[in-house]
Amino acid sequence: MHLRVTKRRRSEVSIYDPIGYDREGNEIMLIDVLGSEPNVIPDQVVAREEVELLHKELRILAPKERKVLELRFGLQHAPRKTQREIARMLGISRSYVSRIEKRAVTKLAREDLR
Repeated sequence: MHLRVTKRRRSEVSIYDPIGYDREGNEIMLIDVLGSEPNVIPDQVVAREEVELLHKELRILAPKERKVLELRFGLQHAPRKTQREIARMLGISRSYVSRIEKRAVTKLAREDLR
């Protein structure tokens, strides 16, 4: 088991790993040569991790609550929808969509405090 874990880590590379030295002797990291703005790549990695965490958190919700939040906030790579659009799609009232949304957000907030 330990060998499998260490083998996987050997193939992982951090964007902050040193890859050499410049003419003045300063250490060069992989992020320095990627050719993008300094914070773009770390921001993308953090955003991806946050989305994964959010999807894990959504598992505590009932299916209808999860569906409403996914539609309302544009999760699952879908465009954001208004409460009125969601109500039409699900065949329920806009105020019921609002209550479902509020209940789901409250559940997620409570779970986050634990």
